[in-house]
Amino acid sequence: HLGSVVAYLTSAKFLLYLGHALSTWGDRMWHFAVSVFLVELYGNSLLLTAVYGLVVAGSVLLLGAIIGDWVDKNSRLKVAQTSLVVQNASVILCGIILMIIFLFKTQLLTLYHGWLLTVCYILVITIANIANLASTATAITIQRDWIVVVAGEDRSKLADMNATIRRIDQLTNILAPMAVGQIMTYGSPMIGCGFISGWNLMSMCVEYLLLWKVYQKTPTLALKSAKAEESELKQLNVKTENDMKPAEGVQLIVEKDVTGFEPQQEKEVSCTARIAEPFITFRDGWVAYYNQPVFLAGMGLAFLYMTVLGFDCITTGYAYTQGLSGSVLSLLMGASAVTGIMGTVAFTWLRRKCGLIRTGLISGVAQFACLVLCAISVFVPGSPLDLTVSPFADISARLFESDPLPTISSPEDKPEMFFATGMPSLLNGSTSPANGDPEMSPEPVPLISVSLLFAGVIAARVGLWSFDLTVTQLLQENVVESERGIINGVQNSMNYLLDLLHFIMVILAPNPEAFGLLVLISVSFVAMGHIMYFRFAQKSLGKQLFVCCTPDPKTVSDSSPPGNTSTV
Repeated sequence: HLGSVVAYLTSAKFLLYLGHALSTWGDRMWHFAVSVFLVELYGNSLLLTAVYGLVVAGSVLLLGAIIGDWVDKNSRLKVAQTSLVVQNASVILCGIILMIIFLFKTQLLTLYHGWLLTVCYILVITIANIANLASTATAITIQRDWIVVVAGEDRSKLADMNATIRRIDQLTNILAPMAVGQIMTYGSPMIGCGFISGWNLMSMCVEYLLLWKVYQKTPTLALKSAKAEESELKQLNVKTENDMKPAEGVQLIVEKDVTGFEPQQEKEVSCTARIAEPFITFRDGWVAYYNQPVFLAGMGLAFLYMTVLGFDCITTGYAYTQGLSGSVLSLLMGASAVTGIMGTVAFTWLRRKCGLIRTGLISGVAQFACLVLCAISVFVPGSPLDLTVSPFADISARLFESDPLPTISSPEDKPEMFFATGMPSLLNGSTSPANGDPEMSPEPVPLISVSLLFAGVIAARVGLWSFDLTVTQLLQENVVESERGIINGVQNSMNYLLDLLHFIMVILAPNPEAFGLLVLISVSFVAMGHIMYFRFAQKSLGKQLFVCCTPDPKTVSDSSPPGNTSTV
């Protein structure tokens, strides 16, 4: 028994889990802390955080395919190590700059009329964005490529590994922000910056070593039938031709030196090709993604990002306007993590019993059924839905008001803005948006609506994470090895695009009276996503779609007993 435990602890699989846990822990701490730091630095305003979110989403949207192509064209170890070093070095540098800003903010405000401080803000957002792009490259190479190679031909092992990776994600999503939050609460933001920088420095060294160990223990990681080999072969062929024909090579050099025109022409061609290459890669990536057999499944997953039904700042802000306290929200977040882990367990069980494609169908039905509760919550007592209130009323008031400063600085003047009422109370530590002001909350809000809303959101996590794992494994199994990077890069871009649209939707309708409308739109997009997946399943399985225990052709190698047939 001791020997088997030691063998497991030194296996490539466990080392990969450990490296991912360290990487994700650092990522979650940083993503939580950077938002708080930006709010703290800009006088409790969400402007810098919003700009940061927009830059990050836009960068991944535009560069996702190019990052994926870079992953495909280079060796696995080089990609993993480079992205790891760039990511952690960027976070460390960002932490140092933030510490300097916290220490000398007063002096920086006076220098060059505050422009130096503005430059520091731009630097922080730029470097943090580089860290996020490197993190995207790491996620593509480790979670979409390395894990497939380590699992080998065993697809059940791949499913278990995917599920374990997601469980690690769920746990770190809750625990890492709690840890860094405690440090920032009982210390200071500057101590938080120092701690995160120190953590990333140590974590980078350990992760680098773990990657090297996994690479050594899995010889097949060195074999990559990717575009990297094609480009290397082209270079080798050129060298070989030059070696084989030295006389011709000399003659060409002499001719080029005499004429002087040919090398210039070649330079122009190569320069044009270099400039055009990123655009061609971007186009080719999206075309290749569209031509994938799992295109509809990937689009189905992306559509789930167009939603306000998650535990982000938007839903949190709305919950504060409805009278939920910070402690209640933290408990609800914990419950959502538990149901998320239950989703990963459900995925492995359903896949064994019903096959991979049908698991996605069952997960989709389960998620949508739970989100029906959210749709019902819009119409029950306590819901602030009021379609007579124009969602653009507050925007137009801000645009055309002659003196807009009081409306921005005073939340009491605009109680309908849940960003204005919810977030400051969160930052100041109060438990209700009204903060005890009788004018803002003349009577307690019934909790039936908000209770139904969060019950639906939390319960839907089971289906959501099971569905996410299904599409992840479909992409792993059905995308050619040489295109894994670029296809998953485009998938990330699609996810960010829909995520960006959901933020734009909230900006257009920011008042709580319109939140019910946003809920209904979100449920509609989830439904459209699952309809796309159903169409994919129908194309893949045909008449076998509703026979639960027959393994999915070409996508599943299940070991479930053949006699145990059931239908869904």
